[in-house]
Amino acid sequence: MAVKLESFQGRLRLRWSYQGKRYGFSLGLGDTQLGRTIAQGRVAQIETDLITGQFDETLARYRTGNNPPPPGTKITALDLFDRFMTYKLKSLDPRTIGKYRAVKGKVTALLQGEQAGIDDEIADRFRLGLGTSPRTQKEYLSLLSSCWQWGAKESLVSSDPWGEVVKRVKVPPKQRPRPFTKQEIAAITKGFRQSKHYGHYGDFVEFLFSTGCRTGEAIGLRWGHLPEDCRKVWIGESVSRGVRKPTKTNRSREFRVTDRLASMLLARRPENPQLDGLVFPAPEGGPIDDHNFRNRAWVQVLKAAGVPYRKPYNTRHTFISHAIAGGLNPMAIAQMTGHDPEVLFAHYAADIQGGLQLPDIF
Repeated sequence: MAVKLESFQGRLRLRWSYQGKRYGFSLGLGDTQLGRTIAQGRVAQIETDLITGQFDETLARYRTGNNPPPPGTKITALDLFDRFMTYKLKSLDPRTIGKYRAVKGKVTALLQGEQAGIDDEIADRFRLGLGTSPRTQKEYLSLLSSCWQWGAKESLVSSDPWGEVVKRVKVPPKQRPRPFTKQEIAAITKGFRQSKHYGHYGDFVEFLFSTGCRTGEAIGLRWGHLPEDCRKVWIGESVSRGVRKPTKTNRSREFRVTDRLASMLLARRPENPQLDGLVFPAPEGGPIDDHNFRNRAWVQVLKAAGVPYRKPYNTRHTFISHAIAGGLNPMAIAQMTGHDPEVLFAHYAADIQGGLQLPDIF
């Protein structure tokens, strides 16, 4: 009764036989790592139902990934989270999948055998047993709250026991990393361009500093997103862990670039570029792996340049801070960087207003 996962014309489908009858359907997923992860969840679901005699011959529950329990039965907390993961997997990027798996590990360890209809006391005991930082606790508990809210909509549980528990976690304020100074920016870009091992990333790093775009947006930039003179850049996609997706806000933006940046891009541009070709590919081709870039190239170059470490994403904070200091209109900055204006004003209010100044009382 094994369910076979097949790839047909780049799309995934399932095939199996049961009681002398053949079954199968297309999952509507591309043959990618993420697609196969989702597909394996469906395979396990069908094979379990075949063994336990709960097979749905209409295939409805397998097409949607939602397998409601038979009337009058209860499911465990782990079962509920598994169903929620199956429901969400189609829209998750690899980083988020890792977080879901981490939460599943905690549910397995701390709620083993517990029914999904847990009470506030059990939920709080789970919180105390996490053993993680307050920030991580809040992330995990918020995810569980979303899971139980979904379960309530699907009539799998009656309520969400995590909402009040999330409020009990107090996350201490975190100081925002200092933006790189102009001297540090020059030292970093020079360090990359002169590096024997990481010189390939010089233009990529300059682009990050010059535009304030998100790292994944620079990684995903294609030649089709730039005109022939490279005077404008369109940002509407992002690549993370090799997966292409819309921008974080699901909105596109376009802006003119400086003469310096246009010259750099023109120098990189092939004579007849493929429109879907990457502007900043990895040394061996394909998208840059932001994790490897940060842990190898970025760390080593900053160390050699004598610049205190801050994450590559701080190039975005640096651009915004210098743009504000230069007198650029905050709304224009928000449009160029793809920030929600309210978020930008909330995070950079003091900078926009010139910074808070104590009175001289002496």
